[in-house]
Amino acid sequence: MKEIDARGLRCPQPIIELSKEVTFMQAGDQVMLHSDDPATEPDLVAWSRMTGNVFDKKSKDLFVITKLSER
Repeated sequence: MKEIDARGLRCPQPIIELSKEVTFMQAGDQVMLHSDDPATEPDLVAWSRMTGNVFDKKSKDLFVITKLSER
């Protein structure tokens, strides 16, 4: 599983880094996103709704994103 370390980056950079990585993933692939920006979780909610992908919050600063669609 790929990991993205976006700790120290501020909105919208964690989502930009995630979006870059997701373009290379197949449906069903997962990526771990480490981000300490408080805006990351609400950004992920909006990003998931727009892209058709899902995320699971594992801890305060760790999210696992699953690519569900080929968008």
